[in-house]
Amino acid sequence: MNKILSFILLLLVSSGSIGQVVGRVDKKTKEFTVAPDQKIDYRIFGYQYANITTQKMICFSSHNTDVADNYSRCPLGSYFDTDRMKPGDKISYLGNAGTFAKMNFIAGTGKKTIFYLPKSSFVIK
Repeated sequence: MNKILSFILLLLVSSGSIGQVVGRVDKKTKEFTVAPDQKIDYRIFGYQYANITTQKMICFSSHNTDVADNYSRCPLGSYFDTDRMKPGDKISYLGNAGTFAKMNFIAGTGKKTIFYLPKSSFVIK
Protein backbone atom coordinates (compact mmCIF):
# COMPACT_ATOMS: atom_id res chain seq x y z
CA MET A 1 0.00 0.00 0.00
CA ASN A 2 2.82 2.43 0.87
CA LYS A 3 4.52 1.72 -2.45
CA ILE A 4 1.33 2.58 -4.33
CA LEU A 5 0.86 5.85 -2.42
CA SER A 6 4.51 6.78 -2.95
CA PHE A 7 4.19 6.08 -6.66
CA ILE A 8 1.04 8.21 -6.94
CA LEU A 9 2.73 11.08 -5.09
CA LEU A 10 5.74 10.81 -7.41
CA LEU A 11 3.43 11.00 -10.44
CA LEU A 12 1.63 14.05 -9.07
CA VAL A 13 4.85 15.88 -8.34
CA SER A 14 6.45 15.05 -11.68
CA SER A 15 3.31 15.91 -13.67
CA GLY A 16 2.97 19.33 -12.06
CA SER A 17 -0.35 18.63 -10.35
CA ILE A 18 1.09 19.92 -7.11
CA GLY A 19 1.91 23.66 -7.14
CA GLN A 20 5.25 24.63 -8.58
CA VAL A 21 7.50 27.28 -7.19
CA VAL A 22 8.55 29.49 -10.08
CA GLY A 23 9.45 32.83 -8.50
CA ARG A 24 11.89 33.95 -5.85
CA VAL A 25 11.93 36.87 -3.42
CA ASP A 26 15.35 38.02 -2.28
CA LYS A 27 15.29 38.08 1.53
CA LYS A 28 17.46 41.22 1.74
CA THR A 29 16.18 43.39 -1.11
CA LYS A 30 12.59 42.03 -1.20
CA GLU A 31 12.78 41.97 -5.01
CA PHE A 32 10.69 39.33 -6.81
CA THR A 33 12.20 37.52 -9.79
CA VAL A 34 11.23 34.75 -12.17
CA ALA A 35 14.32 33.12 -13.69
CA PRO A 36 14.59 32.67 -17.47
CA ASP A 37 14.75 29.27 -19.18
CA GLN A 38 13.02 27.21 -16.52
CA LYS A 39 12.57 23.60 -17.52
CA ILE A 40 9.01 23.39 -16.19
CA ASP A 41 5.63 24.33 -17.57
CA TYR A 42 4.20 27.25 -15.56
CA ARG A 43 1.56 29.97 -15.50
CA ILE A 44 1.30 32.43 -12.59
CA PHE A 45 -1.13 35.29 -12.31
CA GLY A 46 -1.00 38.29 -10.02
CA TYR A 47 -4.44 39.56 -9.03
CA GLN A 48 -5.92 42.96 -8.22
CA TYR A 49 -6.88 41.74 -4.75
CA ALA A 50 -6.01 38.68 -2.66
CA ASN A 51 -8.67 36.62 -4.42
CA ILE A 52 -8.38 34.64 -7.68
CA THR A 53 -11.79 35.87 -8.87
CA THR A 54 -10.53 39.47 -9.17
CA GLN A 55 -8.87 41.00 -12.23
CA LYS A 56 -5.63 39.40 -13.42
CA MET A 57 -3.00 42.14 -13.23
CA ILE A 58 0.18 40.37 -14.42
CA CYS A 59 1.10 37.01 -15.91
CA PHE A 60 4.30 34.96 -15.90
CA SER A 61 4.04 31.96 -18.19
CA SER A 62 6.07 29.45 -20.16
CA HIS A 63 3.33 29.46 -22.85
CA ASN A 64 4.02 31.61 -25.89
CA THR A 65 0.29 32.15 -26.48
CA ASP A 66 -0.08 33.68 -22.99
CA VAL A 67 2.81 36.08 -23.44
CA ALA A 68 2.90 37.04 -27.13
CA ASP A 69 -0.34 39.00 -27.28
CA ASN A 70 -0.98 39.40 -23.54
CA TYR A 71 -3.78 36.84 -23.95
CA SER A 72 -5.26 37.49 -20.50
CA ARG A 73 -5.18 41.28 -21.03
CA CYS A 74 -3.21 41.93 -17.86
CA PRO A 75 -2.69 45.69 -17.30
CA LEU A 76 0.88 45.13 -16.06
CA GLY A 77 1.70 42.76 -18.93
CA SER A 78 2.54 39.13 -19.60
CA TYR A 79 6.11 37.85 -19.45
CA PHE A 80 8.16 34.68 -19.66
CA ASP A 81 10.37 35.96 -16.82
CA THR A 82 11.22 39.19 -14.99
CA ASP A 83 14.29 39.78 -17.20
CA ARG A 84 11.89 40.49 -20.08
CA MET A 85 10.03 43.27 -18.29
CA LYS A 86 10.67 46.82 -19.50
CA PRO A 87 13.98 48.36 -18.40
CA GLY A 88 13.63 49.90 -14.94
CA ASP A 89 10.52 47.89 -14.04
CA LYS A 90 10.71 45.75 -10.91
CA ILE A 91 8.50 43.93 -8.44
CA SER A 92 8.91 44.20 -4.67
CA TYR A 93 7.48 41.99 -1.95
CA LEU A 94 5.50 43.96 0.65
CA GLY A 95 4.20 41.21 2.95
CA ASN A 96 1.66 38.46 3.41
CA ALA A 97 -2.08 38.70 2.83
CA GLY A 98 -3.53 35.32 3.81
CA THR A 99 -2.59 32.77 1.15
CA PHE A 100 -1.31 35.59 -1.06
CA ALA A 101 1.61 37.97 -0.96
CA LYS A 102 1.17 41.69 -1.45
CA MET A 103 3.48 42.85 -4.24
CA ASN A 104 4.39 46.26 -5.63
CA PHE A 105 5.01 46.65 -9.37
CA ILE A 106 7.27 49.66 -9.79
CA ALA A 107 7.45 50.91 -13.38
CA GLY A 108 10.60 52.55 -14.70
CA THR A 109 8.63 55.82 -14.66
CA GLY A 110 8.12 55.49 -10.90
CA LYS A 111 4.42 54.55 -11.06
CA LYS A 112 3.53 51.95 -8.42
CA THR A 113 0.77 49.34 -8.67
CA ILE A 114 -0.17 46.87 -5.91
CA PHE A 115 -1.13 43.31 -6.85
CA TYR A 116 -1.30 39.93 -5.11
CA LEU A 117 0.49 36.68 -5.96
CA PRO A 118 -0.33 33.25 -4.54
CA LYS A 119 2.34 32.43 -1.93
CA SER A 120 2.65 28.93 -3.40
CA SER A 121 4.20 30.38 -6.58
CA PHE A 122 7.44 31.66 -5.03
CA VAL A 123 9.95 31.19 -2.23
CA ILE A 124 11.76 33.72 -0.05
CA LYS A 125 15.52 33.13 0.03
